[in-house]
Amino acid sequence: MGHLKQTDLNATRERLRDQVSHALRAALISGELRPGMVYSAPALAEDFGVSATPVREAMLDLAREGLVEPVRNKGFRVTEVSERDLDQYTEIRALIEIPTVGRVTRSAAREELEALRPVAEEIVRAARDHDLVGYLEADRRFHLSLLALSGNDRLVETVGDLRKRSRLYGLTALDEGGELIPSAEEHLELLDLMLAGDAKGAEKCMARHLGHVRSLWAGGGGSSPAGGSGRARIKRSA
Repeated sequence: MGHLKQTDLNATRERLRDQVSHALRAALISGELRPGMVYSAPALAEDFGVSATPVREAMLDLAREGLVEPVRNKGFRVTEVSERDLDQYTEIRALIEIPTVGRVTRSAAREELEALRPVAEEIVRAARDHDLVGYLEADRRFHLSLLALSGNDRLVETVGDLRKRSRLYGLTALDEGGELIPSAEEHLELLDLMLAGDAKGAEKCMARHLGHVRSLWAGGGGSSPAGGSGRARIKRSA
């Protein structure tokens, strides 16, 4: 019985940690947690209404992804991304993803491509529902799953790392203006071109999509997002 109780406590702790991670990601995406600013786990924990432990654990998870960096005896600094960084990340992604989309169009089975349609639709739905965290998570799954059809695990790993480093800041204004929806719909357009066997068209669509994404980064302010307190709220797990 003691073991079962401990397991339940650990599960509750994991749920709370996940909730904190979700809240922190939402604050990063919206620009409430600002690049270059240092945030302490105890201060965030007080605002969240939880102990400092799950906040600190969640921040360490974000640090492993390069989203924040530990600052000794102070907390965590939100990593800054310059316009030059974004340009370079986009260039590398274009060199990898555009030709890979062409190859996958020629080699992937129809059912493999069709399996991505629910994810592409999820991206559009999240954009329409103003769910920025859901949007980026579905977008990540779509692109990495598509690249995985190339059979090159290292390629997928590299693009996954680039995506983490070039995460979007300050998307709230863009979302409210409906500017994320056209980018979201490009995933369905890309998929339809690939299913039609149009490799060149798919490559052109991917090139346009990456350019669109880069313009969203610029519009979102890059390393200068809209200000905010970063004090998102979460509920304790039951």
